[in-house]
Amino acid sequence: MTIDNPSSRPDEPIRLVPHDPAWAARFRDEAEALASLIRPWITGGIHHVGSTSVPGLDAKPIIDIAVGVASLDACRPCIDLLAELDYRYAPYRADVMHWFCKPDPARRTHHLHLIPSSSERFTDELAFRNYLRAHPSQAMDYAALKHRLAAEHRDDREAYTQAKAGFVALVTARARAWAASCGDG
Repeated sequence: MTIDNPSSRPDEPIRLVPHDPAWAARFRDEAEALASLIRPWITGGIHHVGSTSVPGLDAKPIIDIAVGVASLDACRPCIDLLAELDYRYAPYRADVMHWFCKPDPARRTHHLHLIPSSSERFTDELAFRNYLRAHPSQAMDYAALKHRLAAEHRDDREAYTQAKAGFVALVTARARAWAASCGDG
């Protein structure tokens, strides 16, 4: 089992790049490998989330993947299995998900989130992504904020993430209401 302490990991600097259409294919390839390895624990599908999943949105070039699982306890065996795909487990936000990075905190290509599919966190991840996909002006507002914050917090991922929290919460609330009005909520 590979477990890293998130506060002691060396992080690569925050770098945003223009959207790359190849990110969708990278996700599909990874989703196929994940499904082959951890299929028995998947209850809510494998989803491309985060900024790389939103066409046209500048992003850190890291593919974020959310996998719906029955519970955090039930999917604990996945922690050891995922090392076969070079995922490193870190107990980051361990109360809501099992979080992994690949291949290393200093050079990330993928983030993997095992999240209970019945949880608000899982629903919110998908609603936020879907809302930004359907509302390009909100996605562009998010891009502008991310660029400003990346310049301010280039070497501090946690500060960068915290500084985005207000925007993310506001858009997530809009996304929930929008999903409910569309019959998805």
